[in-house]
Amino acid sequence: MDNFSDPMVDCKQCKKRFRADHLPSARPDAATHAKTDKKVDKCPSCGGELTEPRNFNLMFKTFMGPVEDSSAVVYMRPETAQGIFVNFENVQQTMRKKLPFGIGQIGKAFRNEITPGNFTFRTREFEQMEIEYFVKPGADEAAHKEWVDTRLAWYSKYGMKKENLRLRAHEKNELAFYAKGCFDIEYNFPMGFSELEGIANRTDYDLKQHAQHSGKTLTYFEEDTKTHIVPYVIEPSAGADRGTLAFLIDAYEEQPVKDETRTVLHFHPALAPVKIAILPLKKNEQRIVDTAKGLAETLRRDHTVWYDDTGAIGKLYRRQDEIGTPYCVTIDFDTLENGTATVRERDSMTQERVAIKEMPQYFAEKLRW
Repeated sequence: MDNFSDPMVDCKQCKKRFRADHLPSARPDAATHAKTDKKVDKCPSCGGELTEPRNFNLMFKTFMGPVEDSSAVVYMRPETAQGIFVNFENVQQTMRKKLPFGIGQIGKAFRNEITPGNFTFRTREFEQMEIEYFVKPGADEAAHKEWVDTRLAWYSKYGMKKENLRLRAHEKNELAFYAKGCFDIEYNFPMGFSELEGIANRTDYDLKQHAQHSGKTLTYFEEDTKTHIVPYVIEPSAGADRGTLAFLIDAYEEQPVKDETRTVLHFHPALAPVKIAILPLKKNEQRIVDTAKGLAETLRRDHTVWYDDTGAIGKLYRRQDEIGTPYCVTIDFDTLENGTATVRERDSMTQERVAIKEMPQYFAEKLRW
């Protein structure tokens, strides 16, 4: 609870509220986000005088049970990680894991944010994804570097432009007192570079804290040395909402095509909500419709498939471009004659004829990642 607070200032004139460490005069170095002790005394909105910074509790307080008194006060979790540390011993023993090993979790977290906004970038309820990777003391720095490299490469692997990503090491005055090091993966959002994910070396702080307050021994027995050790922890922590927003921004494009504008999402096929769209050229030709629906059912066994016959073929293509569908298959009169259909690729808009019976293998190859 002590670690979940932010410095807050209020404008005495316009009454707006700001995080003191986010104000331009408090962060003169935009490249490093380095904080300073420089006094912030002007409101960025109206130029009015600001109050002295004061800590603002980011945790949501509520009451458990029918009586709202001090004994019923509880806090909604501000992160998902603590459940992993509580269950460290159970997981390690029941799964018979040897160091290094990791435990991952995804779930809801809650922060009483001072200034939520920038669409879904900063919200009070969000989906958090975290891994606690337990290693031997002494192996932590190499593991930390490996996780930083792996997580940075993950975003590029699934289509995010490398020029929109950067890695930022935390300054010493930014680090949590228990952390040995931390890197942020930042994305160039419309409001500038901001954090997508943090990868921290949390040392042995968490397990020791939980052991101290629970009375349980949260150690790992090292067979080789016959000693009990407290593992160090490397923690990649990412917001699913922020990642989704970044992938959407990165994939979005408006292209001039002849006399119109084509809106397209260049999703990596693994991220596209629909993989293949089946489109009959003429919905009142029963043989075409039957063939299209039959192909859709066949491909649906292995892929997410959308069937649509509610417009002209050009309009149907544009609909699929807008949701990022990688491939469209058009069933036409030639299909009835020779058993082939037109496969259109989203990004290049190139088309080729492929035999209906070869479609399962064709898309198995195309959608392999």
